[in-house]
Amino acid sequence: MGFIKNALIGIAVYQVIKYLTKQDEFGRTKIEELKDRVPEWIEKAKKMKEDIQKGVV
Repeated sequence: MGFIKNALIGIAVYQVIKYLTKQDEFGRTKIEELKDRVPEWIEKAKKMKEDIQKGVV
């Protein structure tokens, strides 16, 4: 049972890596898109934190 579980986890990890590194028609990968969006998400998180501290949310 442990062998099958490990094999399935390995296949899942392989597929995720394959998906994230696959290039689209413009030559960009999903990882590059995520890297570009991180600063925006950080700013949103900071704003949410400030709103929570103020008691707005």
